[in-house]
Amino acid sequence: MVADVVVETPDTVTLVLFTGNERLDYLPGHFLTIDPHQFQALERFIAFFEDQKGKKEAPRAYSMCSAPDERYLAITVKEERYQRGLTKYPPLLSPLLVKHTVRGMRLQIVGFTGPYVLPPDVEARTDHLVHVVAGSGVVPNLAILKHALEHHPRLRHTFVYSNKTWDDVIYRDLLARMELEHKDRLRVIHTLTRDPEAAARGERVRTGRVSAGLLRAEIPDPGECLVYACGPAISTWDRLRAKEQGTAPAPRFLESALVALGEVGVPKDRIKTESYG
Repeated sequence: MVADVVVETPDTVTLVLFTGNERLDYLPGHFLTIDPHQFQALERFIAFFEDQKGKKEAPRAYSMCSAPDERYLAITVKEERYQRGLTKYPPLLSPLLVKHTVRGMRLQIVGFTGPYVLPPDVEARTDHLVHVVAGSGVVPNLAILKHALEHHPRLRHTFVYSNKTWDDVIYRDLLARMELEHKDRLRVIHTLTRDPEAAARGERVRTGRVSAGLLRAEIPDPGECLVYACGPAISTWDRLRAKEQGTAPAPRFLESALVALGEVGVPKDRIKTESYG
C-alpha cells in the first residue's frame, strides 16, 4: 500500500510503501520491479506497444532509496519524457507512477535483487567510498549511503552528484542534513550543467559536467577507494539509432564518468556501476 507520496522535484516523487512485514530482506542498492499490466489505465497503451514490439511489455525496475533498517520500502521515480528522435517509444509506467499515484493505492511489487551492493568485507577493502551519480542515479546510492553511515563507521564518503539545474537535485535538503550530521564522514559536491547561477548555489556547487579535474580534487586515494557510479548510459535504442546512421553512439553520463575515473587513476576493478538507459 502506498503510505505516502513525497514530491522531490517537479517531475520526481518518492513512493513510500507499507508492506505489513516486520522484516524486509534486501540489501541497500537493490531494486524491485513493477509490472505495468496491473494498471487498468494502461491497458490500451500496453496493447498498442505489444503489437508494435511483437512481444509482451516487461516489468520495470526501480531502485529502492530505503535502507533495510527502515520499516518500509521506498522507491523514487523520475518521470521519463518522450523525445522525438531520441527515444523510440513514449514512456509507459513512470508518468502514471509520478502523476497519478495517491495514498492508499495498492501496488503489486516483486523484489528484491541486483548486483549494485556493497561487498560484505567493504571495510577491509577501503575506508573511502566515492559516489558518482547523475539524476535519478542517486536513488540506490542514497540507500547505500544511509546504510553505510549507520553500519560501517570506518567509511567516509564523497558524494559527487550531477544534475542539469539546482531544481533538478533529488534529495537536495536530505543530503544537506546528512552532511551536517556527519561532517567528518560525508562530503557532498554538486555539479550543474545548465544552471547559470550554479556558482551562487554554495561553495560545493560546481559548474559543468563531472570531469577528471573535479574527481582528481576529491579523490586523493584513487588506488584505494571504492567507487559506486550510477546514472544515464548508452541505451539499446541509442546503439540501434547510431548503427542506422553509421556513427558511434554518443557517450552519456556513465561512459563519460568512467573515462574521467580512469584518467584519475581509479582501477576498473574498484568501480561498481549501475546504468539507466
